[in-house]
Amino acid sequence: MVRIDGIAVAAKVMEETRIRIAALAKRGITPGLAVVLVGDDPASRAYVRSKDRKAAELGLHSVKKELSADTTQAELLAVVAELNADPSIHGILVQSPPPPQIDEAEIVKAIDPRKDVDGFHPVNVAKLAMEDPTGFVPCTPLGCIRLLIEAGIETAGRKAVVVGRSMIVGKPMALLLMKRGLGGDATVTVAHSRTRDLAAVTREADIVIAAIGRPNFLGADHIREGAVVIDVGINRIEDPSTPKGYRLVGDVDYDAVADKCAAITPVPGGVGPMTIAMLMSNCVSAAERLNA
Repeated sequence: MVRIDGIAVAAKVMEETRIRIAALAKRGITPGLAVVLVGDDPASRAYVRSKDRKAAELGLHSVKKELSADTTQAELLAVVAELNADPSIHGILVQSPPPPQIDEAEIVKAIDPRKDVDGFHPVNVAKLAMEDPTGFVPCTPLGCIRLLIEAGIETAGRKAVVVGRSMIVGKPMALLLMKRGLGGDATVTVAHSRTRDLAAVTREADIVIAAIGRPNFLGADHIREGAVVIDVGINRIEDPSTPKGYRLVGDVDYDAVADKCAAITPVPGGVGPMTIAMLMSNCVSAAERLNA
């Protein structure tokens, strides 16, 4: 069994990104990333801090806008419009989920698709479906593909099952696995909460991508011998034996399935580090394209 090390691969992506940043610096260009946080959700705040820290480490121009929980739709749209017009900002993301009074879909549509480094704008979704390389791909599925490539896992002609159909991971993941070329050409099934006999479906897979947000949901019965498992889930469960009183687990029961797998990502230390690494890479791509 190969334990796919997301920390090591993310470090490699970061080093590649540093080289690209240095090339832009020679032209007097500093990639700029703006992260907008509305409200005080602890998980979102921690994630925004992590993004801000990584951007600073790479030498990006990093802007963090923290808005109150009672921010209106109009106020948030005004902030997005301001960032769209700011030539020093190349990448914009509004941290999800926003408070209930915010229409998230409308906010995503308001972001300039050339600065949509999260890859959620309808223009970028369409470009992904059309295999147009000028669009941006959501960071987590893009990171999953990079992990498969770095681990030397062949996807062409393989059966892949994506468990989860969100716009953040499941749907773009399926499109990436289907596309022509490296990391693609797979035969893809998308399973979800309405799938009948999920275990029978996932046992057919050479590659299982788990992205459903349910701790330890996929067990030994779901995975066949020799399969590759990419676990996107990051779930907090209570564990009184740990100093914090909790621990992080994936959507896959790692202990139950690891010995059956040809390769598997751990949680933490698998897909998680890749998400931020690919975000930084996307931001630099935006700066390169906007200054081509």
